[in-house]
Amino acid sequence: MDADKQNANPTILSLSDLPSRRRESNVRRRDDGGTGLFDDLIPQYSYLNDPFEQPLSSSDSDDGSVEDIDEQEVFDLISSISDPEHPLSLGSLAVVNLPDIHILPPSSPYSSISTVVVEITPTITHCSLATVIGLGVRVRLEQALPPRFRVDVRIKKGTHSTDEAVNKQLGDKERVAAALENGTLMGVLRKMLSTCE
Repeated sequence: MDADKQNANPTILSLSDLPSRRRESNVRRRDDGGTGLFDDLIPQYSYLNDPFEQPLSSSDSDDGSVEDIDEQEVFDLISSISDPEHPLSLGSLAVVNLPDIHILPPSSPYSSISTVVVEITPTITHCSLATVIGLGVRVRLEQALPPRFRVDVRIKKGTHSTDEAVNKQLGDKERVAAALENGTLMGVLRKMLSTCE
């Protein structure tokens, strides 16, 4: 089975060696077995609560402030994406690395849109799945990040034999939209993203 893989013996990093804020001890467990990761995203309505329950303090209320998203959080979102060729994550294969993630501030004082730039490093210089991996990273970030972020996924310069052509494909909105309408490709992307936390 390994004979049909382009890089049958990639370098693998231990998950414990990857930079992350996600640790098992930080995850709250609910009585029903869930983690409650998205509990804070659901608005609390007072008419649904117990009238004898204590009201939330002013520090717990949503004051309309924007939560900062940093490079580590972006890395945590994409490092668990599985490689389409190997049963390993992009983080453990060092395809995505924390130093290769940048968040650029808005280009205009009248704009609130920041840009997330992710440079991916294919495991081999002639990887035919580099475009698929870049597309998977782009889809994951567009689904997970708020709309105030633009996503720019690129192949790191000098790490792929056709990095300019792949970057052109990943940067072309029409090509990306057409690729996302391809059922076979969407199946591959769903499989890649199924391992995301």
